[in-house]
Amino acid sequence: MRWVVCLIGFAGLAAAGAARAGLPAGHVAPGFTAPATLGGKEFSFSLSEALKQGPVVLYFYPAAFTSGCTEEAHEFASAIDRYKALGASVVGVSGDDITTLDKFSVSECQSKFPLVADADRKIMKAYDSVLVPLTSYASRTSYVITPDDRVLYSYTALSPEQHVTNTYNVLAAWRAQHPTE
Repeated sequence: MRWVVCLIGFAGLAAAGAARAGLPAGHVAPGFTAPATLGGKEFSFSLSEALKQGPVVLYFYPAAFTSGCTEEAHEFASAIDRYKALGASVVGVSGDDITTLDKFSVSECQSKFPLVADADRKIMKAYDSVLVPLTSYASRTSYVITPDDRVLYSYTALSPEQHVTNTYNVLAAWRAQHPTE
């Protein structure tokens, strides 16, 4: 049933035209701490702590175990070594419960990056990443956030296909200009 709801919502989104982007470049990235999982092991994820280690690719996705979200998770997992080579980390956010994300983290993310459970949708709202009209789901939005807590780039699109390519290319260009950050 959940996938039917997602398909209806995605169809409505597509019919409404191109999805709008989330927070604009230069905007201060809202900080948050939330329940997360990596490889099925739960912990508390803090964006501010992650940014102390380098840039963060923060991506929102509608629902674990749906076709587009599974495809996107596989793509990020396959590219994780390239992100790490740039000193960056990747974290996914959805409204799924932590038990679902424990499973998705292992099977689809291949235990390569953390997933955050945003059950109360506060993070989605703060990042203007709520799927309209199905507001209990996140829109498919990807951000590159620099260590100074600024949004460098945001991209919203129904298709999962360009999220990895776009965020990686923006991050690589930023890293070339900021080799020591």
